[in-house]
Amino acid sequence: MLRKISLLSAFAVIILIIPSVPVKSQFGIDIESGYVTTGYNDIRIPGDGGTFFSLSEELKAHSKVFYRIRLNYKPGDRHTISLLYAPLTIMSDGSIGRDILYEGVVFPANGNIEASYKFNSYRITYRYNIVQKPKLDFGLGFTAKIRDAKIDLTSGELYSEKVNVGFVPIINFRLHYKPYEKLGLLLEGDALAAPQGRAEDVLLAGTYKVSDHLIFRAGYRILEGGADNDEVYTFSLFHYGSAGLTVSF
Repeated sequence: MLRKISLLSAFAVIILIIPSVPVKSQFGIDIESGYVTTGYNDIRIPGDGGTFFSLSEELKAHSKVFYRIRLNYKPGDRHTISLLYAPLTIMSDGSIGRDILYEGVVFPANGNIEASYKFNSYRITYRYNIVQKPKLDFGLGFTAKIRDAKIDLTSGELYSEKVNVGFVPIINFRLHYKPYEKLGLLLEGDALAAPQGRAEDVLLAGTYKVSDHLIFRAGYRILEGGADNDEVYTFSLFHYGSAGLTVSF
């Protein structure tokens, strides 16, 4: 409930700070799905005293179908506001040949471990199109991201979890090159690096313009990032085979 209130509040603030533009507004919806696999997923919790282990190399991480939904609003030609819901939960299982100290619980060596890695993302984005030409669009903006993360381990009657809900500001960008009337190449995403950690969520895709109100795309998405501090050490990489539709009204 608090996440929804925060997103709606941010949405209202962005609408108020955008200057009035005498152009008809436009709404849209973006739906994306495909297959996601794990590149790496390294954990040490707590960051200053837990056991370092991998959810993908020492356990088996299961690939899965994913989906994302984005709502778009264009109050003017060069302005875009969007709300994104991007859930992600990856299950891992197996055994590790040494004791694992995770969030205050010791999981004995060679015991069967089931792990759940959840990283749901709620984002509100404002972007301004700096370049807007028939064959090229380029925009920059910012994203307010709320992460809803949880990593839990289960082995028999042993259970431990780490929950982390927090706010992250990220730079947003979008480059759409359209050499032909219907075909294009799209590079877009959110990315930021800081001493506390980093986050990248970037899509490279080919686009096909079905009509003025419908664009299809297919490509590759990378989701990577993490943090290293006394509380947590966690860095992960996920690969997405992606297809999506953007519908405008």
